[in-house]
Amino acid sequence: MPCMLIDPSQKYKPYTPLKLDDRQWPTKTFSKPPIWLSTDLRDGNQALANPMTADQKLTFFRLLVKCNFKEIEIAYPAASDTDFSFVRYLIENGEIPDDVWIQVLTPAREDLIRRTFEAVAGAKHVIIHMYNATCPMFRNVVFRNSKEQTVALAVKHTEIVRKLTDEYSASHGMKFRYEYSPETFSQTEIGFSVEICDAVKTAWGKASTGIDRIIFNLPATVEIAPPNHYADQIEYFCAHITEREKIIVSLHPHNDRGTGIAAAELGVLGGADRIEGCLFGNGERTGNVDLVNLALNLYTQGIAPKLDFSDIQSIIDIVTQCNDLPVHPRHPYAGDLVFTAFSGSHQDAIKKGFEEQVGRHADNLTKGEAQIWDMPYLPLDPADLGCSYEAVIRVNSQSGKGGIAYLVKQHLQLDLPRKMQIAFYQVIQAISDKEAREMTVEDITTAFRKTYHFGANYHGRLTLKSFRVTQEPSPNPSNGVTTPDERRRFDGTISVDGVLRVIRGDGNGPISALLDALHTHLDIDMTLREYTEHTIGEGQNAKAASYIELVATTPEIKDTRRAAQSWWGVGLDSDIAGSGLRAVLSAVNSAIGDRVLPELKLNVGFNSSTGQAEIADAIINSLALQLPRRLQASFFEAVQRAARESEGNITYEALTNLFQTTYGYEIEDKGRFYIQSFKLEHIGDTGRRLFTGEMIIDGESRKVAGEGNGPLSAGLAALHSQIQGTLACREYAEHSVGEGADVKAVSFVELIYEMEGETKKEVAWGVGSDTDITSSGLKAVLRAASRIPSVKGRA
Repeated sequence: MPCMLIDPSQKYKPYTPLKLDDRQWPTKTFSKPPIWLSTDLRDGNQALANPMTADQKLTFFRLLVKCNFKEIEIAYPAASDTDFSFVRYLIENGEIPDDVWIQVLTPAREDLIRRTFEAVAGAKHVIIHMYNATCPMFRNVVFRNSKEQTVALAVKHTEIVRKLTDEYSASHGMKFRYEYSPETFSQTEIGFSVEICDAVKTAWGKASTGIDRIIFNLPATVEIAPPNHYADQIEYFCAHITEREKIIVSLHPHNDRGTGIAAAELGVLGGADRIEGCLFGNGERTGNVDLVNLALNLYTQGIAPKLDFSDIQSIIDIVTQCNDLPVHPRHPYAGDLVFTAFSGSHQDAIKKGFEEQVGRHADNLTKGEAQIWDMPYLPLDPADLGCSYEAVIRVNSQSGKGGIAYLVKQHLQLDLPRKMQIAFYQVIQAISDKEAREMTVEDITTAFRKTYHFGANYHGRLTLKSFRVTQEPSPNPSNGVTTPDERRRFDGTISVDGVLRVIRGDGNGPISALLDALHTHLDIDMTLREYTEHTIGEGQNAKAASYIELVATTPEIKDTRRAAQSWWGVGLDSDIAGSGLRAVLSAVNSAIGDRVLPELKLNVGFNSSTGQAEIADAIINSLALQLPRRLQASFFEAVQRAARESEGNITYEALTNLFQTTYGYEIEDKGRFYIQSFKLEHIGDTGRRLFTGEMIIDGESRKVAGEGNGPLSAGLAALHSQIQGTLACREYAEHSVGEGADVKAVSFVELIYEMEGETKKEVAWGVGSDTDITSSGLKAVLRAASRIPSVKGRA
C-alpha cells in the first residue's frame, strides 16, 4: 500500500540556495503598487476543465477593464481558432480602451509568431509575449538542446518578432512592446537566466527607458522553493542584468507550495516592477498568484493599488460564472467567511471595537484628523469592498453574548444592557444546541421578537392599547411637608387575551403606576429591578427604547432584589413613557406564561367608589371617545341599570358593548332611521343648505328633502317630512379619533322630541362616526332619533 516515506531525502532533493553576500530585499518596504497584468484570459483559461466560451471571455475582459487593469493578456491566438477569433473580435468591435495594452502569448516558433501578428493586426497597443523553456530538465530531456542552442533559439525568434513589429507598425500604425519569458526561470541556473535575457535584449535592439522598456518575465513556472529563494533570484537578476534602467522585471508566480503571494511580495522587494496573475488565483495546478489578494494587501497598508474591487461580490459572481470554479469560503478578502466571527471572544472584541471606533472617529473628525480603521480581527473594512457588516458576526454554538447583542443592535437598533445580553444569549444557545446549526440573522431577530413580544406581529397576552398618565397629589404627605409629593396615576386600556380591559393604578411614576394597576386588577405582583433606555434615530423620527427587568415581589425587599429569577422586557415608542410601559408588559408577558388571569369588573352599585368619571375614563381608554358631560351622566345611568342585574358588577367588555349598543356606535344594527345616500347643496346666496337623499325609515326606502341653516338642521328637516312631531338638536359635539390615514370624525348629538298637544318631551343621545364629518353628524342625528320609541312615521 502506498505511503509517505520515512526518509523523503532518498527521493526528493532540496533546492540550492543562492549565496548573496549583501541581500537588500529583507529591509525594503512597499511604497507603491507594481504594474499589474491579468492573465485570466490566457493562463487562467487554459487551466480550466471547460475553457471559457467567447461570450464568457468577453464578459471577463470587460470586467478586467472595469477593475482598471491596463495590461491584459487576452489569448494564445496561434493555439486555436477560438482564441484567434476572440482577439479579432475585441479589435474589430472597439472593445479595447486606448489606455489598455493587450498582451498575446507565442512560443519561439516562426509560424506561430506570424499567426500571432495576424491576430493582433490593427490593435493600437500590443505586447508580444514570447517564451522558451530554459531549465536543465527541459534543455536536456524535453528539447535536448545545449545552453548555446537555447540562447540561439531565443535570439533568432526575437529578431523575427522585431522585424514583424517594424512591418506592422508601418502598415497599421500600431505600437508594440516586447516581453520575453525564460520559462521555468525558478528552476534555471540564475547565471544562465541573466545570460539569455541579455542576449534577447541585444537581439531586440529597441529597449529604451519609460514605456519602451523591454519586459523580462521571470516565472516560477513550478514553485519549488520557499519565497525567500525567489526573492534572492529576482534580486540577483536585477543586480546582474545589463542596462537595468531599460528593463521591466516581471513576476509570474505559481502557487505549488502555497506561497505564491509571499513569493510575489518578496520578489517585488527584490526589485521586480510588475506582476502577472489571475483574479482569485486561478491557473495551472494550484494556480497563478492571486492579484486580488496582492492588491488588497497593499490597500490595507495605506497604498492605493490602482485596481478597483469596490464591488467584490459582483466580481466574484462573474469570475465564478466564467471559470465554473468557486471561491473558497476562507479565501482572503473574498471568501464568504473571511469577515466573519463565530467565536464568542472574537465577537465581543469586534463589538467593542466598533463601539470604540465610533467615538474615536467622531473625535478625529472634530480635530481634522484621519479616521483610521483599527478593528480587532478585521484588517480591512468590509464596506470598502461593498460588503455590509451584516455577516461580520455569525452565531453558532461557539458564539457569545457580545456577538448576538451586536446583531440585535445592527438589525433592530436595540443596544441591550449587559444582563439582558446574558439572558438572550441563553435563549439563542438553547436553540443553537437543539438544532445544531448556525443561527442566521433572521433566526436571531425572530427569536428576540418572540421572546420579548417585540413588534406588531409578536404580541403577548397583554398588549397596551391606550393610556393616560396624570399627576395626582399624594394622599399621605410625610415628614411634615406641607406640599404633598406628586404621584402618577395610570389609566389605560390593555388587551388581555384579545379582550380590551381598562385598568388604573397609582405610583411614583408611570412604570410603578402600571405595576400597581396590574397588581390591583390582574393579580400580577412584580417589582422593577433594572431600567435603562436610549434614543433611536434623530429629530421627528426619534424613538425611545426602554429595557426593564422585573422580579416577583416578596415580603422582604432584600429577597425581592436578590431574586435569582427575573424577566426582561423591551419597549419602543416615540413617547418615553409609552416606551417604558410597553417594556413592562413585554416582561410581564414572559412572566405570566399561560396562567389564568382574573376577570376585570367595575362595581357601580350602592356605596360603590366607581362613579361617573370612572365610567367616562373607561370609554376613553376602550374606545378613545371623550364623552360630553351630559352624555357621561346619561350613560352612567344606563350602566347603573345594567349593573343591577349582576349585583352591581359589570365587566369592562360588557361596559364597552353597552355603550356601543345604547348609542349605535359602530355596530351592525343601523336603527330605525338611516341614510342610504344624500347630497347637500347651497341655496343661492342665503347660506342655507338643501339636503336631498334616500333614507330607510322603519325598513322602507324613501326619498327625502329638507332645508336648514347647516347640514344637521337640513337633515333634520328632511326627517321631519317623514315623521310625526318635531326633533330639535339640544347638544352637539365632535372630535377626531385615530391618526394619519386612519383618522375619522366622531359626532355626539342629543335630540329632544315633542308631539303637538303633548307636554311630555323625550330626550336621546346618538353617536356617529365617519371619515367625513358631515356624514358623522347625520349618522349621530339618526341614531338618536332611532332611540326615541314614540317617534312615529307618517303614513
